[in-house]
Amino acid sequence: MAIITEEQEPDSPKRQNISEPPKPTSSSSQNPKPQTENPFAFWFYFTVTVSLITLLFSFHSSLSSEDPKSWFLSLPGSLRQHYSNGRIIKVQTGPNQSPIEVFFVEHGASVAENVVIVHGLGLSSYSYRDIIRSLGSKGVRVVAVDLPGNGFSDKSKVEIVEGEVGVLGRLRQAYDLIQEKGVFWAFDQMVETGRAPYEEIESQLLKRKSVKVIELSSEEMGKVLGQVIEALGLASVHLVLHDSALNMGASWILDNSRSVRSVTLIDTGLRSALPLWALDIPVIREVILGFSFAYSRLIGMCCTKEIGFSELEAHRVLLKGRGGRKAVVGMGKRLNYSFDVAEWGALDGIKDIPMQLLWSSHWSNEWTEEGRRVAEALPQAKFIAHSSGRWPQGNATDELAETIAQFISSLPKSVRQVEEEPIPEHIQKMLDEAKATDHHHDHHDHHDHHHHGNGGHGHHGSHAHPQGGGYMDAYGLGHGWGS
Repeated sequence: MAIITEEQEPDSPKRQNISEPPKPTSSSSQNPKPQTENPFAFWFYFTVTVSLITLLFSFHSSLSSEDPKSWFLSLPGSLRQHYSNGRIIKVQTGPNQSPIEVFFVEHGASVAENVVIVHGLGLSSYSYRDIIRSLGSKGVRVVAVDLPGNGFSDKSKVEIVEGEVGVLGRLRQAYDLIQEKGVFWAFDQMVETGRAPYEEIESQLLKRKSVKVIELSSEEMGKVLGQVIEALGLASVHLVLHDSALNMGASWILDNSRSVRSVTLIDTGLRSALPLWALDIPVIREVILGFSFAYSRLIGMCCTKEIGFSELEAHRVLLKGRGGRKAVVGMGKRLNYSFDVAEWGALDGIKDIPMQLLWSSHWSNEWTEEGRRVAEALPQAKFIAHSSGRWPQGNATDELAETIAQFISSLPKSVRQVEEEPIPEHIQKMLDEAKATDHHHDHHDHHDHHHHGNGGHGHHGSHAHPQGGGYMDAYGLGHGWGS
C-alpha cells in the first residue's frame, strides 16, 4: 500500500515579494547627497534688508527735514530759553573764508576775572548752563562758547560754485531762478530792454549754491577760540577745557600763553568721550539719534550714567538737527591724534601756566589710570578727583564750580592791558573801513548842523564812538541775537 505524502512547496517568488520589504531600486540604493544651501543667498537677503532699512531712515530724514525756523520752534523750551540768553559772533578761519556764526552765553560782572568754558565734540554751552550761573554768582565773568558744528553755532555754510552741470542740474537751477526772480521776470526784462536777458540767465545758471558741512581742524578751532576771546575783550583769561577741548585749543594756548592766566582740564582725553564711530555707521547712527532709549544707552556706556531725560533729549536734538552729526564726525576725524600732552606741557610757554586737573575717580579703572598718566605728564597741574563720570557738568555742578572758583581766587588778580598785542590785519581793515564810513557821515552831519541846528547835532551824536561801533559790527555783535 502506497502512502502518499504532500511536501510543502517553497514560497513562490510572488509571495516572497509580498512578505519581504521591497528592495531599493538601483537609483535609490545610492546614498543621497545632502543639499547644500547657496552661501550667497544669505548675504543677498542681508544686503537687501540693510539697504531697505537705510532707505527707510533716509526717506524719513528727508521728510522730517525742516527749515531753521521750524527746527528752532520744535526745540524744547529749555533750549529756546538758553538761545535767548546768548548772542552771535562772527569769526573767520581764513582771509578768503566765509564768516561763521558762533553762539555764546555769558554771566557775571564784566570787571571780574574772565573764564571761558570750551566744550568737547558733541556737547554745547547748554551742557554747562548750571556751572555758568554758579560761577557767575561767585564773582566771576563766565563765557561759554558753542564751537562751530556744535550747539547753536553754524554747522554748515553755503558756497557759490561756478561750473557746468548736467541736464537735471540746469533744470534745478532754472527752477531756483524762477523762485528767486519770479515767473515773468524774463518777460519784464524783454519789455524794458527790448531783448531777452540771455547773458544774465546763463551767468546765473553757471553758478550754483553748494551746502558744505563745517569740518574744522584742531588748529582752525584754536583760531576760532582766539577770535572769540579777542573780540569780547577777554585777555588774561582763565580757560576751562572739557573732554576733547584740549586737543582743539592746545595750539592757541601755546601761541597766546601770555594772555592765559590759568587752565583747568576736566576729563580731557585725546579722543572724545562720545564714540563718534557709532555716529558714522549707516543705520546705527539713525537708530542712535532717532530713538531716545538708544542714545541714552550710548551715553550711559561711554559718557555718564547720571543725566536727566530732558537734558539727554536736548543733547540729542542739537546733535541730530541741521547737520550736527556730520559736522561733529567730520571734525572728529580731523583732530590731532598725534598730540602729546607731556611734550606740550614741557614747552616754555606752557610750563609756567597755573593748571589744575579735575578727573573722574568713579568711571573705570582704565580712565583713572589715564588721569594718573595725564597728571604725570603735567607735573605743574594740581590733581583733584571728582565723583562723577566723564561728563560731570550735569550732576557735579556745585563741586566743579566751587573747585574752579577757589583755584582762580588763589591766583594773583589779572592786570588788564588795553593793547597787549597788535590788532590782526583783517580786523584792522574792517576798523579802517568803519572809520572811513563814519568820517563820511561826520562830514554830512557837520553840514546838516549848520542847516538844521540841533537836529543835525543829534544825528552826529550817534557816531560818538566810530571805532568801537565798527569793531562790534565786524563780529556781528551790533545786532540782536534774533537777527
